[in-house]
Amino acid sequence: MADLWQNAMDHAVTIARHAGEVVREALQDDGKKTVMTKSSSVDLVTQTDQKVEQLIIQSVKEKFPTHRFPFVAVSIGFSVSKQMEFGVVYSCLEDKMYTARRGRGAFCNGEPLQVSDQEDIRQSIIATEFGSSRDPEAINKIFSSLRSILCIPVHGVRGAGTAAINMCLVASGCVEAYYEIGIHVWDVAAGLLIVSEAGGVLMDVEGGPVDMMSRRIVAANSRTIAERIVKEIDAFSPPRDDAAPPNQ
Repeated sequence: MADLWQNAMDHAVTIARHAGEVVREALQDDGKKTVMTKSSSVDLVTQTDQKVEQLIIQSVKEKFPTHRFPFVAVSIGFSVSKQMEFGVVYSCLEDKMYTARRGRGAFCNGEPLQVSDQEDIRQSIIATEFGSSRDPEAINKIFSSLRSILCIPVHGVRGAGTAAINMCLVASGCVEAYYEIGIHVWDVAAGLLIVSEAGGVLMDVEGGPVDMMSRRIVAANSRTIAERIVKEIDAFSPPRDDAAPPNQ
């Protein structure tokens, strides 16, 4: 019997590579780029972002017309009953394709991924981003968390710019943990599976089970590191991704 999920993942890899070509071509274009905003003045989106998103959506609809809308942005993930079946993240500038199948491991360009074995938080590198919200209360909590984590002390704090790549850095052992409040489900859907299949740990910023719709996440190489990070996070709750629109 044909492996339908492998067929779907192979198609996602093809789409991701095509999308990467679109991004690279845009970066080489000297013409003026149109930049728009989404939720706030700092939540930017370009014509290339929209072109890539539509490319992925249309390709999935044509190949798998019965599938529901996948989580798409930097990453591509397919789920069944809220359980991720596979995830694909493509870093087009580095030409690195991260993939995972539920129960079958995680890979980068075909090579198995494994999280770091570092258990000492003081020797750990932590990844995070600051999100797009500029609400003063949220900003205060974000910097409160950052200060507390730096003062553990940790070895360093880094950020690759996107949730998907930060999670792949955890999965590949380049950093020990990643945390953020304010990301969206389409930013982390594929990364959740990639981290898990690489042997990592996922949880909410207050220590409970991870909730894809909560816009809050801690991804780490071990429960020890994850729980230590959670102790220092000044948590808050942005509007959920599955919340009804304000006018409803």
